[in-house]
Amino acid sequence: MARHGPGALRPRLLHLAVASTLCAAIAGTLRDRTTAQSSAGFADRIAALSETGGHFDTDNLISNERSYLRVLPALSRNRRSGGAYLGVGPDQNFSYIAALRPSIAFIVDIRRDNMLLHLLFKAIFELARTPAEYLALLTGRPNTSGPAAEGQMSIERIVERIDAVTPDPRSTAAIRSRVEVAIARARVPLSAADRQTIDRFHRRFIAAGLNLRFESTGRPPRSSYPTYRELLLARDSSGQHRNFLASDESFQIVKDLHASDRIVPVIGDVSGGKALAAIARTLTAGGERVSTFYVSNVEFYLFYNDRFSRFVENLRRLPRTGDALLIRSLFNQYAYTANGGDQGSASELQPMADLLQRFDRGRIRRYADLLVDRR
Repeated sequence: MARHGPGALRPRLLHLAVASTLCAAIAGTLRDRTTAQSSAGFADRIAALSETGGHFDTDNLISNERSYLRVLPALSRNRRSGGAYLGVGPDQNFSYIAALRPSIAFIVDIRRDNMLLHLLFKAIFELARTPAEYLALLTGRPNTSGPAAEGQMSIERIVERIDAVTPDPRSTAAIRSRVEVAIARARVPLSAADRQTIDRFHRRFIAAGLNLRFESTGRPPRSSYPTYRELLLARDSSGQHRNFLASDESFQIVKDLHASDRIVPVIGDVSGGKALAAIARTLTAGGERVSTFYVSNVEFYLFYNDRFSRFVENLRRLPRTGDALLIRSLFNQYAYTANGGDQGSASELQPMADLLQRFDRGRIRRYADLLVDRR
């Protein structure tokens, strides 16, 4: 272990003091529901909670989970709004957030690119007044109807309008310029490479439109993965459209949280030593508790890398409600087992307390054990 003299310790102590001040400022914002902006600022929140990013070989611009809305009726049943939401990945989080109405949300992902993608989403939420305008800005399509008419449009009609037009280079350039200005207002320090990445992401949405699919690095998209169109038109288990763009009410819930900087993208490994621990300290100081944690299929990779036990320890640190739930996504043979024949994906709920108890009893030794006694 390296030795450090007193001079080397002073910068580290200063860093810890600054981090503690930022956590206290964030906690103060959680206590004060009338404060729109934290004194530390949105960019400082990200810096205080994030750790060094890692690599994952997918773009994750959109989800590849056809089943992501199926759990919403069960998730929403008998659950009060408020509490803290944690999630991973891109914009499927917004549909869960719209249904649950948390007081604050943290989107934790090992990839810095995910934070950059959420800065793009945040900017478009700032500029858009309606779901139709949001989707037009995201895909670089012209938007001609007034906000009053757009607020009443069904998701099917919004999708039809987007599909009916192609992006015009001049209007696309104007949209990109507006989005860049909105991103700058977030005051998150970005390198030239970061700005190029955000630009590339936005141009992917513009070029592919609603045909965009989840893609892995160096491999073409799988035809079995849903298009963005299919994700937008997906229904929950009761047959209702529940994407966050399917109603003006859902859209405005997410827009308002973005406007008050209460959807915070954090660079972090859910099995790592900083991000979840820092979020836990912040929530504890603010008297807030986690009610929902959307983990997608991250646990599969944690078992593969022998890091699942570290994730469990991070879960223990989180202050949580008594009925706090995990939202888990299953693929391949695991989805087949859960769905009784569907080879796509399956989304299921598990109480956090149940997972922790089963782990402590030695009943979770491999990924497949997560499926045992779930029903």
